Amino acid sequence: MGRTRRSSSGAIAADPLAALEGRLGHRFADRALLTRALTHASYAAEQPPAESQEPLAFLGDAALSLVVAEHLVRAEPTATVGRLTPRRAALVADETLARWAATLDLGPLLRLGRGAEQTGSRATPSILATTLEALLGALYLDGGLPAVRAVVGQLAGWPPDSGRVIG
Repeated sequence: MGRTRRSSSGAIAADPLAALEGRLGHRFADRALLTRALTHASYAAEQPPAESQEPLAFLGDAALSLVVAEHLVRAEPTATVGRLTPRRAALVADETLARWAATLDLGPLLRLGRGAEQTGSRATPSILATTLEALLGALYLDGGLPAVRAVVGQLAGWPPDSGRVIG
């Protein structure tokens, strides 16, 4: 099962999804999840039966919130909710997620419909943030919370052992 493809000139080019898996440190057992995470609703509407990333983004948002809350409580076990809540909000904000999506170079991998492509949606922060959430949802389904913890920890710059489960 190769992760390369031939271009029209016959040269072998690296598979961009395999490169993303390398940046994530996770190889998807179900590659269709990764493809779906990168599929914007505009593409899915134009290319049936392609499925939109939206349900994965919903799941990824929940997984992200859990992983961030878990990390914050672990890092500051005696902190008040008043201290933890704004810190969590900053870490799950669209600005932060869009920056993480850019770090992973998700923009060029997005599958967009014609209209979204023409309006420059590939670089729109809210679309990048949603795509990052969808990617986390796909990671959760493919590798569980440990995979999500590892990727979020890497993107947030947390020490490697900070993703251990509380308890």
